[in-house]
Amino acid sequence: MSYVDGFVLPVPMDRLAEYKKMARKAGKIWMEYGALAYSECVADDVKPGKSTSFPQSVKLKPGETVVFSWVVYNNRRDRDRIMKKVMEDPRLAEFMDPKTLPFDGKRMFWGGFKPIVEF
Repeated sequence: MSYVDGFVLPVPMDRLAEYKKMARKAGKIWMEYGALAYSECVADDVKPGKSTSFPQSVKLKPGETVVFSWVVYNNRRDRDRIMKKVMEDPRLAEFMDPKTLPFDGKRMFWGGFKPIVEF
């Protein structure tokens, strides 16, 4: 079975093009190091919930949208190896400073997941 990293974050609508440019660059690097798939998706049918929801999870503000992303790897060991290389890659250094990110990294959340059903 594979291994998946998932990410959810708020992106200001007026910085979405900038975020997309960053994501394209990052995705190419992830794939170069061995990720099997890389996806970045912007909210389309995501409504606030009564108890919880994607907008509530990132404390969505007016003028922002939710981005849901994932990266697929062969296994956890590959993920750890690939993630280390990606985080050390100098081509992504400009995105490691929270002040220059096109989103609020403090409201981003992520995690690694072991699939339990795959087709």
